[in-house]
Amino acid sequence: MGLPNDFSHIPIIDVSSLVAGQPGQRAVADRLGAACRECGFFYVVGHGVDESLQTRLRSLSREFFAQDLDAKLKIRMALGGRAWRGYFRVGDELTSGKPDQKEGLYFGAELPGDDPRVLAGTPLHGPNLFPLKPGGLREAVLEYMAALTALGRRLMAGLALSLGLNESYFADHGMGEPLTLFRIFNYPPPTNADLWGVGEHTDYGLLTIVLQDDAGGLEVKSRSRWVPAPPVPGSFVCNIGDMLDRMTGGLYRSTPHRVRNPAPRDRLSFPFFFDPNFFAPVQPIPLAGRAAPADDREERWDHANIHAFEGTYGDYLLKKVGKVFPELRATVM
Repeated sequence: MGLPNDFSHIPIIDVSSLVAGQPGQRAVADRLGAACRECGFFYVVGHGVDESLQTRLRSLSREFFAQDLDAKLKIRMALGGRAWRGYFRVGDELTSGKPDQKEGLYFGAELPGDDPRVLAGTPLHGPNLFPLKPGGLREAVLEYMAALTALGRRLMAGLALSLGLNESYFADHGMGEPLTLFRIFNYPPPTNADLWGVGEHTDYGLLTIVLQDDAGGLEVKSRSRWVPAPPVPGSFVCNIGDMLDRMTGGLYRSTPHRVRNPAPRDRLSFPFFFDPNFFAPVQPIPLAGRAAPADDREERWDHANIHAFEGTYGDYLLKKVGKVFPELRATVM
C-alpha cells in the first residue's frame, strides 16, 4: 500500500450537471470531495465558460506582455495604492523570500471610488488599473471574472454538498460576497535551471481556478513525488486553499505546488481566486465525527499551523501578501 495522500495523478471531473443544477450533481460533489481529500487538486470540464472568451483573453494578454517595459510600467502596482492592482516586473514578486521568474497583472472586483469599502481605505478593494493598449483587455478581464465568479459559486456549492452540508453553506457563512482576485502571469523562458517561475507554496483562500496555456510546467506535491499537472484541453485546473483546509479541519488539503516554464517561449497562466469575504471570520465547520486537527506545521512548506489561525480572512491575507511584495507592504499594512 502507498503512503496516505501519495497520489500519482489529478482527477478530471465533468461538472456540467453541477453548473446547471441538474440531477447528477450529488455524484459530481462526491468526486470533488474525494479529490479534495486525496490531493487537493482536480481538473474541471463541462464548466460552461465560453471558449471564445478564453481565446480572446489569451490573445490580448500576449499582446500586453509583448510591449516594452516602459509601456507596461504605466500601470505598475505602485500606482494602484491600497487596491493592490496593476503590473509587476519579473522578480518583483517573492515566494519564500525568493524572486519569482514571472511578470504579471493583478486585478480584483471593479469597485467605484464612492464604494464604502474604498472610502474606508479597505486594502485590496478599489478600481483596477487597465492599460490603454491593447484595446479590449479591460472588457475581456471583467467578463472573464464575472464568468469565473459564477463558476466558483457552483463549485463551492458542490464542495458544500460533498461535506454533507446544504449547498448554500458557504454562501451563508462569509462567502455570499466573496473576495475575488484575478492574476495574469507571464513566465519568460528560463535562463537558469535553478530558478522557479514560482516556488513551492499553497494558496491562501478557498478555491483557485486556473486557465493554463499549452506550455505545461505546473507541479503538485504528493507525499513522495512531484506530480505534473499538464494542461488538459477544455479544462480548468482547480485547487483548494488554506482557509478551506482550516474550515474542514484538514479533511480537505491545501496542497503545495510550484511552476517552472519548460517551454522555449513565454508561458501564460490565469489564476482566479474565489476567497472568503475580507471581513469574514474563518472558523472550523462543525463536521460530525471529525477529531481536532493535528498540528502539521512541520510538514507544511511555510511551517505555519493554519489550524491555529484566529481572525478574519483579511487578517490572514494581508500577512501573506506583505511577504510577497515587501516594497508595497507599507502601502497596505
